[in-house]
Amino acid sequence: MNALWITLALLAAGFAGWPVTALVFRLARTIDERADAAGTDAVSAGADTAEDPAADSTVDPGVPADPATAQQPPQQGPQSPEPAPDPAAAETVTSARILRGGAIIGVLERVAVCLAILAGQPVAIAYVVAIKGLGRFAELKGTPVAAERFIIGTLTSMLWAAGIAALAKVLFLG
Repeated sequence: MNALWITLALLAAGFAGWPVTALVFRLARTIDERADAAGTDAVSAGADTAEDPAADSTVDPGVPADPATAQQPPQQGPQSPEPAPDPAAAETVTSARILRGGAIIGVLERVAVCLAILAGQPVAIAYVVAIKGLGRFAELKGTPVAAERFIIGTLTSMLWAAGIAALAKVLFLG
């Protein structure tokens, strides 16, 4: 009977955690949009939110929102004209490209965290976090938006999986 409860806990942690994480991402995006709208209103009223430490921004300032508006460096002297860069080929960050494979990694992460707690080895959670962090380091280093999404997703997934494991341990595995 314990094997059944453990299996159900792992399935609930792994697969039911996806809608929970998606909901938290949607909530974070809503909060950011409201903060951006409030920041736009404050800027138009004359307030400077750039120096406000309480201002929450998820926009990556290093990446142009529209490649067509990206400034080109001025040409110097008589040089052969270079072809204009293709805006579609410009390096931009889109939400579809940030943290590819995150949904599958999230399911595996939740299953691993739940299994670690059910097995009485919570130290294994540190390995999961270390593997995720090392695997995503380059992407997180270059894109603040990805780093924020990584933190939100990781914390949500881990809390969900730990909650499911604790609930299963207390209610069913005694």
